[in-house]
Amino acid sequence: MKRRILCLFVGTISLSLPPVVAVAADLNVKKTVNLKGSPEVTWSLIGDYCAIQRWHPAVAKCELVSGTNNRAGAVRLLTLGTGATLREELVKHDAKARTYSYTILESPLSVASYTATITILPGSSGGSVVEWKSTFKAATGTDAATARTTIEGIYDAGLTSLQTKEATK
Repeated sequence: MKRRILCLFVGTISLSLPPVVAVAADLNVKKTVNLKGSPEVTWSLIGDYCAIQRWHPAVAKCELVSGTNNRAGAVRLLTLGTGATLREELVKHDAKARTYSYTILESPLSVASYTATITILPGSSGGSVVEWKSTFKAATGTDAATARTTIEGIYDAGLTSLQTKEATK
């Protein structure tokens, strides 16, 4: 009898609790590339917030739509070669440390809560290392593998382009 009352009590309590909502786990991507140019030379190529149109093959145009370039709060509109657009906000820009962070405000990508940082580090023999890393969630209706593969592809294309541009100098 005690067991039956206990089961009834536990069942009643569990029915009164709010349902558990599944929360998407944070995903992380980090890619690097070694370049022959010094950190200063590499920063001069990619350190400007809208310079991405000069080195990333998917970006046809970058325009600053609000704020002051290279200052937190600046918003850029990226137009891709496909015509799709992304709005991104600069979170931090530190020219001395050769790094900047940004977040995606609107995009057709399969990610949500996306924040990324690009940093130029000293490399071997006077060269540099470009590090591009991010934290994000898979967008609603998208699995983690698809979201991660999307971001990895974007980073690979950009970093490979930097190597190619350096080789043609």
